[in-house]
Order: sequence, then C-alpha cells, then structure tokens
Amino acid sequence: MTVDAFNASPALIATVRRAYQASLKLGITKGADRSRAVQEMAQAIKQSFDYILEANTLDLEASREMAVPELILDWLKLTPERLQTTVEILQRLGELSDPIRRVRHADYQLEDSQTYYQLMPLGVIALIYEAFPELGAIAAGLCIKTGNSLILRGSSEASHSNAAIAQILKSALDDTGLPAGCLELLETDQGAVIRDLVTQDQYLNLVIPYGRPSLVQQVVRQSTAPVLKSAMGNCYLYWSLSGSLETARWMILDSHQSEPDPVNAIEKVLIPRTAKPSSLVTLWNSLQDKGFEIRGDAELVEAFSGLKLAKDSEWCQAYLNKTVAFKAVDSLEAAMVWINQYSSGHADCIVTESYQESRHFALGVNSASTYINASPRFSRIPSRGDSVFLGMSNQRGHRRGLISLETLTTVKHIVQGNERF
Repeated sequence: MTVDAFNASPALIATVRRAYQASLKLGITKGADRSRAVQEMAQAIKQSFDYILEANTLDLEASREMAVPELILDWLKLTPERLQTTVEILQRLGELSDPIRRVRHADYQLEDSQTYYQLMPLGVIALIYEAFPELGAIAAGLCIKTGNSLILRGSSEASHSNAAIAQILKSALDDTGLPAGCLELLETDQGAVIRDLVTQDQYLNLVIPYGRPSLVQQVVRQSTAPVLKSAMGNCYLYWSLSGSLETARWMILDSHQSEPDPVNAIEKVLIPRTAKPSSLVTLWNSLQDKGFEIRGDAELVEAFSGLKLAKDSEWCQAYLNKTVAFKAVDSLEAAMVWINQYSSGHADCIVTESYQESRHFALGVNSASTYINASPRFSRIPSRGDSVFLGMSNQRGHRRGLISLETLTTVKHIVQGNERF
C-alpha cells in the first residue's frame, strides 16, 4: 500500500460522510436489532461460500502473476474452513448480550444527583487491512454489534474478495433496516489512498491498521484521527534455568499454530548464559524437525557450529514465519531490560518454576500481556468464554491488549439530577 495522492476525492468524502450520518442513527438502535443484523450477516456469508471463493481465486491468480510474497498469499487465501470460522464468529457475536448502554458506577457523586458512566459507540471506525479478506466481515460484526459504522479499506491484492464479502454483508444489512452507510468499502481501484482516509478526523473516530508492521507505521504517521495499533509477532520468551525444556518447546510450537496470522508467535528466546548446551541442542533439533529455522546471537553462533547469525536489526523486528532466534543473557533482570527495549510489546512469556521469578517478570515486563508457563497462542474466537477478538494492540496507552467489543466503545458521563420542590 502506497500513498500517491494528497487531496481526498469527492467520492471518498461522500463515503465518509455517509458512514458518519449512519453512525448517528446506528448508535441509538436497539441491541436486539443490531444482534439480529449480525446473525443475518453470518447467514449471508454461510450461503455464499462458492461466490466468495471464486472471487478469492481471481485475487490469488493475479497476486501470483505479480510475484506477491508468500506471506501475503498465505494471508490472502480463503478456504471453506476460514470462512466457516468467520461464520461462527459472527454467530457468537449475534448471541452475546448488548455491550452498549451498560451502566457503571461513578467514583464520585455530586450533591442532589446521581452520577454514572455508560458505554457508548465510538462512531465511525476505519479498518485498513492487508490481505485477510475475512477480517472485513469479522470487523463488521464487531462494529455493528457495538453500534459503530465501519469503513473498510483493504489492499489491492484482495480487491475481488473484499468486494464480494462487502456486497454480501451490505445486502444482508439492507434487509434488516439498519441505516444505509453503516458499512462502506473503499475500493483500491477508485483511488482511495490511505492518507486521504485517515485524515478525515472530522468524521472518523478510530483507525485500526492490520497487517505488516510497515503498514501499521504508515497509518500511525499519516493519521490525524486516533489510531489503535495492532501488532503481530516478535514476542519474546525467557527460558529460566528452573524452567522445563518440554514446557518451553510446547509454548514455542503452540504459539505458531494460529492461522492464518500467528499474532502471538514466539520468535525470540532469551536464555541464561549458564544454560546446559545439551538442553539447547535438544530444543533446537526438536524445532528444526517441525520445520523451524534457528538463529542465534554472536555468542551462541561462536559456541555452536552451524547456527545462523541473527543480525542486530532482527531483535526488534517480526519474522512472521517459522523462525526463532536465541540470545544469551546474564539474568532475568537483563532479559526484562532487553524485552522492554526490543519486544513488540503485546505478548511476552517466561518458563520458570520460581514463583518469585514469575511475579517479577509479570510486573516488570512492559507488555500488554504476559504468559507464565502458558502458550500465548492467539484465537479470535476462544473456546471458553464469550469473547471475540479482532487482534492485539501493543500501544502503551488507551485500549491496550486484546481488541474486543469493549475496545470499540467509549464511556459517557451522565449526571441525573434529583427533583427539588
């Protein structure tokens, strides 16, 4: 995705305004109506697998001819299983209780009145995403459920797939009576560049970029509207001397199992300098048997022949493939300092049998989430609980961590005066 224009087209401005007007109406619709709309969206996708897969085939063929990287092709390729997961996500969203209008007690009360907070929609949300055609449908479900309008801006590689999915969803929404404009797609062939969209801050309330780090950073640099950064990969694991080899192996392997985007994949492992060489070799061989490439810092490369050197620049970058780099450190404290400087900051882990180490790590690592002897594997639709997630946010501020329904809401401060006679 590249920026090639500086003035927004009339068509783009009209689209954003339409979404804004729709958000004013959508925000006051009944929760039952929004839930029914999400269920209708799920049913529409379920009945259109063949149509969507045919459009996706066109995208795949064009992308292969243009020598699109294999990573993007993996993200782009739809399967019946991926579409079925999308349907299940939408169905669960439709079944959940209404996240809007929830009332929370205020920390203080004014005299002669009652004060409380209420969850409210943000308004208009823009999703800028690279490949991942089904992500548009999932984001639409999350936004409609929370009373927000959604503007989709996908990448050119997925143009046919995105158009097919958006058409199906909009048709389903039209039948439910929700306001026109609550779901919009900006097609790439219409000249809708990223900067034109993300500078419409008079209408946009939030921008969510999803894809490679380069895309996320482009949006962050250009947007005048608030941005919720998403992140993938470059998660760290500290393998303590007391930690189990089998636990470390399982955590690494399991973290890479999320498809098509291993959001919380462990790509870097820090080890004490006094770690047993035999344990390291056993782990490396086990990972290589599963198709992983193993890299190491200069110290490990010198000590173990055949180990590929990890460049200095790699420690702060995501591989987004089955590559794991190992680095020797002096202590847990040194590992935490390194993680806080080089990790992507959304999911970092420790393997240890020490309660003191686990607590020190959990509190001292400045990440959105920490995992202690547990796999950080990401799932958009967890098997337990009622949550549905779009992704992970690593920003050190508002709305950090899992991007869920509540992430797409804000709070309104309401003061109800008592009548006085």
